Amino acid sequence: MDESKETLDDLAEDERTPPLSRRAGYWLWDLLKTWGPALLAVFVIRSVVAEPFRIPSGSMIPTLEIGDFILVNKFAYGLRFPFTALMLLPVGEPQRGDVIVFRYPEDPSLDYIKRIVGVPGDEVMVRGNVLHVNGIPVEKRFVSLFSFQDDACVPESARLYDERLDSVQHAILNTNDPAFALAEFGPTVVPPDTVFVMGDNRDNSSDSRRWGPVPRTYIKGRAMVVWFSYDACKGGHLGPLDVTSLRLGRFGTVIH
Repeated sequence: MDESKETLDDLAEDERTPPLSRRAGYWLWDLLKTWGPALLAVFVIRSVVAEPFRIPSGSMIPTLEIGDFILVNKFAYGLRFPFTALMLLPVGEPQRGDVIVFRYPEDPSLDYIKRIVGVPGDEVMVRGNVLHVNGIPVEKRFVSLFSFQDDACVPESARLYDERLDSVQHAILNTNDPAFALAEFGPTVVPPDTVFVMGDNRDNSSDSRRWGPVPRTYIKGRAMVVWFSYDACKGGHLGPLDVTSLRLGRFGTVIH
């Protein structure tokens, strides 16, 4: 009799206990209810307001260094429908001098970062390593010799200049060796609904001189600030945890 009662009690207990798959479903639902809104908010902010990016190459040295982590203002040129390129509310147009992140025209799955040097209707050309916009040479002033490390951590030297593009003053590099200077370019007229971009490391940049202008719809946003920076060529025994490789002086650098 006692054995029968225990068996009945065990069966009742089994009926009260949901199967493992159902308990897992309850747990997942509770997790979604708790963290779902926060995760959705993060994804919407990344899609509409701001998004972090890492600089993997040296094409924007000295403005941006390899290992810089930046924030991009995705609201700079307008409000997009979340997770799409559909513009809901335009708030401005890209300007000469803006540093932008965009989808690479030859492979839109990749993100590139460059500086706008020409907007629709502009005539762009390069003569003697001097940028010309609408027939006028862009003012630049020699500052000093400049040393940096390329993508393979090989030391290089260049000539550092201050360049003024409209009201935007920024630094650029030109090679020391004329044999490695990029060929003369243009003139070419920037088509409607596109921008012409170049890297600040002028002789070490694959940009619109090679693969053409960037469609307006490919622009993701304007680079705002360096929030973190790590020199992978320095130290490195502890990887990203090696504090000697942190470039603390670049934290919070505003991008011009």
